[in-house]
Parts: sequence; structure tokens; C-alpha cells
Amino acid sequence: MRSVPAEAHIDQIVSENHLAGSGGINQLTVVGAGVMGVCIGALGVSRGLRVTLIDNDPGKIGMAAGRVAQEIRLAKLMGAVDRDAVPGELVTASSLAAGLPADAVIEAVVEIADEKARVLKEVSAAVGPDTLLVTNTSSIPVDELAAGLPHPESILGIHFMNPAYLIPAVEVVPGARTSEETKARALSLLAVLGRKGVIVGDGPGFVTSRISHRMINDAIKVVEEGRASVEDVDLLMQNCLGHATGPLRTADLIGLDNLADSLRILFERTSDDNFQPARLLLQKVAMGHHGRKSGRGFYTY
Repeated sequence: MRSVPAEAHIDQIVSENHLAGSGGINQLTVVGAGVMGVCIGALGVSRGLRVTLIDNDPGKIGMAAGRVAQEIRLAKLMGAVDRDAVPGELVTASSLAAGLPADAVIEAVVEIADEKARVLKEVSAAVGPDTLLVTNTSSIPVDELAAGLPHPESILGIHFMNPAYLIPAVEVVPGARTSEETKARALSLLAVLGRKGVIVGDGPGFVTSRISHRMINDAIKVVEEGRASVEDVDLLMQNCLGHATGPLRTADLIGLDNLADSLRILFERTSDDNFQPARLLLQKVAMGHHGRKSGRGFYTY
């Protein structure tokens, strides 16, 4: 576990970088056109970047442009993007080569360690040491992912949350081998994207997932035990403890399959039984009830 520097909040640095310009970040490539990849792509386009969204799944890449446009429309309706802002360009493709060269590449594939490591190794070899490489992992230690890369100094974690264009803060996670130059490039990227970064120490789940996933898992277990309904759990957490949406609506937004994958990672790396995915969660995943993205999770959409 890496120690966290005293100057952990980088909002001021990001703001200063933004005033100074884009820091050379113009072309952003996002690998993975799932929920998070689309949201990150929409954020980049809304901030005027040229974004290439990559996925080898024909179904996902075929719908990607429409989904990005829909997310940007929603962002404008909610006031997260200026209605008169000039958007960047979106390109969708099935091969990494279409998104290169790039100033930064963000990996946003499924939360499975072997798959992320495979994709990151391919990207790192293709872009070389001079391109910022970001993993959007929510739970896998960055240094674990960096271990098999040809250029481990060039990778850093930035944990965007869903929807990326509405949630202004991100966790910034340097690995043990992350260079100072990579950190500086990450600040430039966050400045362009208008996000507030908070540097946290590397380790399973970082801060947000380490805390929130345990709570969500417990909320699911309360429902599983028949002690309260889904709606009542969320109502109590919203009105008694100030949770913005309730843990079970949040689970649906994360994606129940993604949540289960993250919980497994946390359990495997901490040996904490509280991270063992609840049986009810696994049942819903097995039935294809993955939350908002599938139309049904703990709620119906």
C-alpha cells in the first residue's frame, strides 16, 4: 500500500492547468464501449476532444455513437454541459490502431483482472512510454495491473464514476512505478475534462469502492433476509443517512454484473467475508438482471 501525499487534493492544480490550456491533450482514445466507456467518451466529446471509442464487440460499437449522443443530450438537459458548447468529434472503431496516435488512452473494459491486464498490455506495447495510459478500474490495484506491462511507469488509475459527466470528482491512483511525468499528464487530462481529482493510495478498492461496495452488499443481504423491501432500504438510506439515490438504485446504476465482479476482487485480495457477493446479487446476475443497462435489476426500467 502506497502512502498518500499531504497535498492529496489536486483541484487547485487542475484548475491552474485548465487556465493554462489543454496541456497537449486533444486526442483521447477509450478502449471499451460498455456503460463506463460510453460515459467517459461522452465526457470527452462534450469537452471538445476528439474521442475514438474502441470495442471489438460489433453490437456495442454499432450502438456506441447513438449512446454517446444520448448521454450528451442528457448532460445538457441536466446542466452539466453548456448547451452552446462546441462538441469534439467521435470516432468508433473495432481495432486499437484506429485510435492511435493518442495523447491519452483510457481502458474501460470489464472489471476482470485478467481481461484488463491483457488489454493494458496490448495498449502499452502499441503506444510506447510517451502516452498517458489510464485504467478506469474500480477495485484492482494499479500496481498489480502494471506488473505485466512493457512501460509500467506510464500507467495510472483514474476512477471515473457513472455517469462521468455528472459526477465531478474522481479518484487518482498512482501505482508504485508511476512516473512524475505520468502524474503531470493525468493532471492535464483532468483539467481538460473538468474533473476534480483526489490522489489516493493504491490497494484493493481504493477509497470509494472499498467503502461503498461493502455497504451495497450489506443492503442486498438485508433484502435477501426479508428484513426490508428494496424500496424501503433505499428510502431509509436516503432520508435517514443522506445517501443521494439509495444503495440498491446505485447498484443498478453500477451494473449488477460489474458489482459482483468488483466484490469478488475485493474478497480475493482482502479475505474479508463482508465482500463475498450476496446470494441474491448472484441470482440476479445469473438471470440477466444487470440493472439499468439491461432494463431490470433491483428495479425495473
